[in-house]
Amino acid sequence: MSTTLYGLTTCDTCRKARNWLDRFEVPYGFVDYRANPVPAATLKVWAAQLGGWEALVNKSSTTWRNLLPQRKNPGSDPEWTLLLKEYPALIRRPVVLREDGSVSVGFSDNGFKKLFGR
Repeated sequence: MSTTLYGLTTCDTCRKARNWLDRFEVPYGFVDYRANPVPAATLKVWAAQLGGWEALVNKSSTTWRNLLPQRKNPGSDPEWTLLLKEYPALIRRPVVLREDGSVSVGFSDNGFKKLFGR
């Protein structure tokens, strides 16, 4: 597998991304990060590659809006990783990990065409 898709099995956006990969015959593996939590060290690497925690977290989600105000301002990497471990639905979906180690988040038809050269 040259690509691993991380997301939630029940997420519509993840389903669309998986359907796109199937349609264009891109080999991939899928990891439901609610069933198989992502290690804190991996979350830190993803956040660093994406330009910070803000890029990894979906702040427009219902989960984010329902958080207590004091939970919405993590001040350190351990606080962010604890928050994401407690609420995996806060991670933007899907997270795409390429064979070269590069990470991207989200799905759009054009974005995947550029990412996978299709």
